[in-house]
Order: sequence, then structure tokens, then C-alpha cells
Amino acid sequence: MSVPAFRIAVLISGSGSNLQAIMDATATGSISGEIEQVLSNRPDAGGLERARQAGIPAEVIDHRHFDTREAYDEALGQRLTALRPDLIVLAGFMRILTDPLVRTFAGQMINIHPSLLPAYRGLHTHARAIAAGERQHGCSVHYVIPELDAGPVIAQAPVTIKPDDTPASLQTRVQAMEHTLYPQVVSWIADGRVSLHDDQVWMDGQPISRPPRITAETEH
Repeated sequence: MSVPAFRIAVLISGSGSNLQAIMDATATGSISGEIEQVLSNRPDAGGLERARQAGIPAEVIDHRHFDTREAYDEALGQRLTALRPDLIVLAGFMRILTDPLVRTFAGQMINIHPSLLPAYRGLHTHARAIAAGERQHGCSVHYVIPELDAGPVIAQAPVTIKPDDTPASLQTRVQAMEHTLYPQVVSWIADGRVSLHDDQVWMDGQPISRPPRITAETEH
């Protein structure tokens, strides 16, 4: 009897570059799972076409058609419940989710954030890191909890800040590392190596004291 494929749902709002990285990893077998559905809150999200070209179902639940954030999240939650994914991947999904939705999928929803959390939660992380004189920046994948960008961190990828960096140049290098880090974390979860227990990330049967770091940064 064959084992059912690990089912992944990806939520996007934009171009879908992290979606593409995860799609590529599933296509090559680096991720032992399948993207069952791509969902977007924006009908003009470029990632929708990426998914459709790859033969992955892509759907829009337009937030502009709902009067409140709660009503939107209820509709999104109903759709996700119907899909029954093993993992929900937020890949540039530019909405703050309501507490009921997050709690419904606790331990099944992950996000990538452009900083070395807990530093620089929220927006404009690259500019803030440069302004603060940081020497190192990067990205983090974390489980989603009701508090914004505060969930348990699974893994990180550091990026060195150069003396002549601008927010744009730093963003480019951080995004390149996102495309390595995110598929790696999804692969670990799909393989059963990473899970969440009592708000603690476990890896290979042990709670982790510090998130592992991927350091294969390519700088140009």
C-alpha cells in the first residue's frame, strides 16, 4: 500500500519567488510532498501564473470582497479545512491572520521572515538593520502563532551586511537565501524530522535549544 503524499498548501500575495523555490524542490524530489493548492488574496499575484504553468491548482480568495478581516479569515479557514493540508506555507502572504485562524492550524502553519528573529519583527527589516549598524542580517522560518513574527523559530540563514549595502541590495541577497532555507525547512517537516510540541521546535526526536543555521550564502 502506497503512503499518501504529504500535502502542502501555499498562501501568496505577490510574485511567488519562494513558491517557485518550493515548487522546484518538490519537482526534483528534494521535498517529499506535493503542493495541492496555491491560494492568494490578490487576483494579480504573479505566483498564481507560476502555479498554473506547473499544473498546480491556483485559487483567489479576494480580501476586497469581505467587509472585515474576520470574515475573510473565516472563508480562508473553511477553504483550508476542506483541503486538509499537512502543512500551510505562507510565502509572501501579506496579511495579518486573526487569532482563530492561526489557532485552528496551530503547528501546521509556517512563515518566512526577512530577519534573524527575534530581531526586527514587522516591516522594513533591511533598512532597519542597516540603520542600526548591524553586521549580520538574514531570514528565519518560524511556526505561526497569534503574535506577529513571534512563533518558535525552526531555522535561519544569516547574511553579512556589507559596508556599501542599501536596503535593496541587502534584500536581494536575503531573498536568495530564503529560496534555499524555505525548501529545506519544508523538506524537514515533510520527512517528519521537524515538528512542534508544546510551543517547542523538535528536530530528529529532540527539542532544539537554538535554531540551526544554513550558511551557504552566495554573495556577488
